[in-house]
Amino acid sequence: MQQKPLSIIQALKSNIHQVIVGKDDVVELILISLLCKGHVLIEDVPGVGKTTLASALAKSLDCSFKRIQFTPDVMPSDVTGYTAINLKSGDMEYRPGAVMSQIVLADEINRTSPKTQSSLLEVMEEYQVTVDGTTYKLPQPFMVLATQNPVEFVGTYPLPEAQLDRFFMKVSIGYPSVEEEMDVLEKYSGQIKPLQQLLPVCSAEDIISLQSAVGGVYCSREVRSYVAQLAAQTRSHPALQLGASTRAAIALIRASQANALLDSRDFILPEDVQSMILPVFSHRISLTPEARMNSQTAEGTIIEILKSVPVPTRRDIPAEAPTPRRMK
Repeated sequence: MQQKPLSIIQALKSNIHQVIVGKDDVVELILISLLCKGHVLIEDVPGVGKTTLASALAKSLDCSFKRIQFTPDVMPSDVTGYTAINLKSGDMEYRPGAVMSQIVLADEINRTSPKTQSSLLEVMEEYQVTVDGTTYKLPQPFMVLATQNPVEFVGTYPLPEAQLDRFFMKVSIGYPSVEEEMDVLEKYSGQIKPLQQLLPVCSAEDIISLQSAVGGVYCSREVRSYVAQLAAQTRSHPALQLGASTRAAIALIRASQANALLDSRDFILPEDVQSMILPVFSHRISLTPEARMNSQTAEGTIIEILKSVPVPTRRDIPAEAPTPRRMK
């Protein structure tokens, strides 16, 4: 791997850490999702920095940024845009919605109605919006960072499985340690908030170039078989009523490619798959009522599956793609 991509990622991490103390693993997962053209659901209790993390990423990139504060009265047209008559020309014109931006923060996404939530389905999958029969492409790179509170359910609309499956990863920030919280208090005790001083450290073109590099990381047949077996096990596990989709398996491969890229490798190892499976699979599977009654968790079930599926050995995994045969 060239030094420039590594230096870009390191610069992004360092810049975000001017605002976010610790949480290296969460920051890296969000950057991996960005490299994979994926969207992230940040689920955690209020006040731990969900919105700040999303804003820090947006300000670290030289990209456009919009925040949608989801409430029950937000309409689909607020998200996707609408057409209206230009009173001067008499023509119908498209008025862009909040998603016509490169980085979109969907704050408290589960507080808006299912109809408004569904307006994001085409956006997140096809990277385009269709308004009154006309399709508009979204700017690139494009990423949705959504937040939700897992402990407050009054006045909320749980995300359906189809919506959850569109999120590349689900991450949780968690409370800081005492030492980390002391650093946070020091950073935010001054007159100027750290977020206000944050400057971009890379361009949109840099991110697009890194996204292209992810696809060049080799995935052997052995690793593909490993991922397919893991996905198949989620569909037959007795504690699960909904297993991982094919989209989830593809996402796991992509996340593993990006993880290998950040480790200066151009091929995937089983360790990449193992480190990425929890954030990629956990929100895409659903426990049976009996498993929930027994306090079983999605993460615990995935770990069980990891232990049950044979891991391909390194010596069986080629580090590069085989040379294609010439056609006679």
